[in-house]
Amino acid sequence: MTQLTRRQALALLGATSAPLTMAQTPAAAAASAPATEDPFLWLEDVEGERALNWVREHNAASRKLLEAEPGFAETRQSLRAILDSKERIPAVARRGDWLYNFWRDDKNPRGLWRRTSLDSFRQAEPDWDVILDLDALAAAEKENWVWGGAQLAGGSSTRCLISLSRGGADAKVVREFDLATRGFLADGFTLPEAKSELDWLDENHVFVGTDFGPGALTDSGYPRVVKLWKRGTPLSAATLVYEGKKTDVAAFASVDPTPGFERVVVGRSPDFFTNELALWQDGKLLPIDKPLDAQLSFWQAHVLIKLRSDWTVAGRTWPSGALLLADAAAYLKGERQFTALFTPTATRSLDAYTTTASQVLLSVMDNVANRVVAWRQVKGQWVERAVDTPFPGTLQVQALHDPQVAKDTLGEQFLLSYVDFLTPDSLYLGDAGTDRLVKIKSRPAFFDATGMKVEQHFATSKDGTRVPYFVIWPRGAKTDGANPTLLYGYGGFEVSMQPWYSASWGQAWLAHGGVAVVANIRGGGEYGPAWHQAAVKANKQHSYDDFIAVAEDLVARKITAPKHLGIMGGSNGGLLMGAVLVQRPDLFNAVVCQVPLLDMKRFNKLLAGASWMAEYGNPDVPAEWAYISRYSPYQNVKVGVKYPKVFFVTSTRDDRVHPGHARKMAARMMAQGHDVLYYENIEGGHGSAANNAQLADRQALEFAFLWEQLGPMPRR
Repeated sequence: MTQLTRRQALALLGATSAPLTMAQTPAAAAASAPATEDPFLWLEDVEGERALNWVREHNAASRKLLEAEPGFAETRQSLRAILDSKERIPAVARRGDWLYNFWRDDKNPRGLWRRTSLDSFRQAEPDWDVILDLDALAAAEKENWVWGGAQLAGGSSTRCLISLSRGGADAKVVREFDLATRGFLADGFTLPEAKSELDWLDENHVFVGTDFGPGALTDSGYPRVVKLWKRGTPLSAATLVYEGKKTDVAAFASVDPTPGFERVVVGRSPDFFTNELALWQDGKLLPIDKPLDAQLSFWQAHVLIKLRSDWTVAGRTWPSGALLLADAAAYLKGERQFTALFTPTATRSLDAYTTTASQVLLSVMDNVANRVVAWRQVKGQWVERAVDTPFPGTLQVQALHDPQVAKDTLGEQFLLSYVDFLTPDSLYLGDAGTDRLVKIKSRPAFFDATGMKVEQHFATSKDGTRVPYFVIWPRGAKTDGANPTLLYGYGGFEVSMQPWYSASWGQAWLAHGGVAVVANIRGGGEYGPAWHQAAVKANKQHSYDDFIAVAEDLVARKITAPKHLGIMGGSNGGLLMGAVLVQRPDLFNAVVCQVPLLDMKRFNKLLAGASWMAEYGNPDVPAEWAYISRYSPYQNVKVGVKYPKVFFVTSTRDDRVHPGHARKMAARMMAQGHDVLYYENIEGGHGSAANNAQLADRQALEFAFLWEQLGPMPRR
């Protein structure tokens, strides 16, 4: 299990189903409120016959309409070809002598778990050793398995824990696998379907958080207790290590196996952005002092602390967004002497960091473009230098060092990826000792970007804040207010909308003359924690004001006009879609609302919803419902208002954001006489697709809807 850092915690929400092992089932949730308050409460019964009949009816109606759009079949076929392309760059994770990868294509729709060496990976056609064929496994076991990840014991061990999801849900089955025999162990560590977290202590012991029975889960449906489980004993015999509170998001344990610096950290996350930590030593808990909302991690003899709020300590104030380094032993004794590896400015924020054997590599954002800097000790002093990398776009840095490998020859090596809106992904092998970068992989272009361009503009929000956004122009487009334009946004949980290369958008939108726009609104992390914190709880409206300001700026610049402007967003971005839909229906002509939160009166009672109250507030507290109620889409949609046409997209198997949000909003809008389309994939989890075929189909439906409303799409 891992400490709930921001990036790791996103797994609880969504970029991102119905085992019903959570603290409260949808049926139970539906029964907890009087039916007179909400006539569509029955749609929260995820797999109820009445609800699923409603879903199938509206799925059929939406498909009939959208599949009849010109070019639908061709678009779906081209999107599937992109997703199945063998030209994609495999994402890898290094463990020991191997780079591991999970891969899907047309011949392996469920996927292959495989590995290769670094030398082989550098070749155009690596020699992949297939460890597990998920299609073959699913067929043999007659299960709809979706890959959920693997955790290797590491070192010389050949054991690993494989997680498998039915239909793409967050809840997973865990089974122990032996890399040597290529088989599951009948008497190995095994967990039934649940939202579990595990980490290896050694080959014969694992820390486990799962649904042990009544009281074992938090209100959010995640583990509340952590136990140590010994091989060969039943789960019921696991010994208690740590307990969180029922109101927490989750409890967790994280093992650092670095020789000479072995540590076990346990803790609890009171909310999505905070945690309390303790070292577990010889069965005792030693609390670690730190700011509640700071992210703390150990690296060999050091401790790294990333701040989300200003911290005044030892006579000095360190700013929010800073990354501090200290000697771990001294820090645990109470000393507070730090080296600041990063301090923010008005435009610069820390995106991420990684560690080699001897250096800390930082990915820094400046006005939503990345650069890389490195820190190393020289004669006892920490020294910073810039690493020459491609610019401007998005960089991701991944150290290859495995601390469990003695005299690791890859200790200073790292992988660096670069991408921007019009440049396909490239992968470089870097050496932190020399700063030399060698391009080893590049993805081919999936659309002709000749004549296309990217611009960054700034809109002025309601309170005067400058809000950046990117415009991706197709060739030949003019500022005449007539361009079909798709505006995308998220605006929550400190998630940054950095440039990416979307072959799907390129083929289905840009290549046909559509303009694409990405808004960097408050609530995200583009300018560090303060940019996020400016749009939480009582200030959540700032996200919606920023998005509206970007849309108005697009119209003012004559990039588009309301009748040609469509918007899209998912999860928290789906809430964004719903909020701006009801607040400014005059500004848009099409809304694609994906796996959304919409009923903010009940979001905390549905599935993982309670874990997001640090972002939105608690609707059960009257003072907090007072501000939530002003933007909650489900409560604010009205009869007699002309709204743009909406396409709601969700998944039955989404056990993170309850499909009832989209179902009920669609039903209410239909009852009020508004023009609405609805599509719910019966499987697929929070990503609303369990495989490439389903994803291509969903995207084709969305683009057909957008062209119908904003187009028509020019024929090739």
